[in-house]
Amino acid sequence: MNDHTGSTRLAELLEELSSLGTEASTTERGDLDLLATAELVRRMNTEDQRVPLAVAERADEIAQAVDGIAERFRRGGRLIYIGAGTAGRVGVLDASECPPTFGTDPSMVVGLIAGGETAIRAAVENAEDDAQAAETSLRGLELNAHDTVVGISASGRTPYVVGGLEYARGIGALTVAIASNADSAIGVAAEIAIEVVTGPEFISGSTRLKAGTAQKLVVNMLTTLSMIKLGKTYRGVMVDLLATNEKLHARSVRTVTQLAGVGVDEASAALRAADGSVKLALLILASGADAKRAKVALAEADGILREAIAALS
Repeated sequence: MNDHTGSTRLAELLEELSSLGTEASTTERGDLDLLATAELVRRMNTEDQRVPLAVAERADEIAQAVDGIAERFRRGGRLIYIGAGTAGRVGVLDASECPPTFGTDPSMVVGLIAGGETAIRAAVENAEDDAQAAETSLRGLELNAHDTVVGISASGRTPYVVGGLEYARGIGALTVAIASNADSAIGVAAEIAIEVVTGPEFISGSTRLKAGTAQKLVVNMLTTLSMIKLGKTYRGVMVDLLATNEKLHARSVRTVTQLAGVGVDEASAALRAADGSVKLALLILASGADAKRAKVALAEADGILREAIAALS
């Protein structure tokens, strides 16, 4: 890149950044370094309170995305997050939490971050500017039309995310954009644009703050509400959790005692009969069926516990 081209590109980028609300500065924050700590806490908390209200304004788009994701899950599809920096880490975190929370296979929800796994803990320079990298990773996952790709970018312009969404949409996958600015490039690239306008950051341009919080709130909804629709919960409680440690085993017993109204010994016996499956143990206790019959009923109900209970009642 010669000096003229570099100067032109810099001017274009500066103009682009100046139009983004997440990059804006406000004069009332010019005295932050002079304030007492308690006042800093109050002011930052006041800013943070704006985030859930901004998310609420995008409820219709979030609901549309949840329905689309759940429908593709039922077809065997996957949810794949793509993002760079904080946005990428938010997606990786949400994907990582799904197996222990909902008992899902790790391949069901996947997080891709610009720069690869190294970028989860450290910055990888220029990775977000590679518009082809996400496509390469998605090809490696054998992305197909049953999948959903959710691109996350505070600015809404990250080339890595734009490129990934364009590729995903081209092969027929459902595409969703989560941005913190209106009329974003990723919103244009995706079928569903969830543009949560969070405004200037407490520290100008630090989009790990309000923008990052908004991203976390939205991805929480995408996976949690999709899993509810798949029957991963019952009466507001997780029933497909994997007991991978002592705490989760104790939670499994507690869940069965609470939902089935039985004692610890009876709950433990049902869990043993169900090979540790909370959902199956609850069905055995609710219906009186043996484990084999209950397992068949649960499969026929597509994992929806309420429907399986009704079928055996």
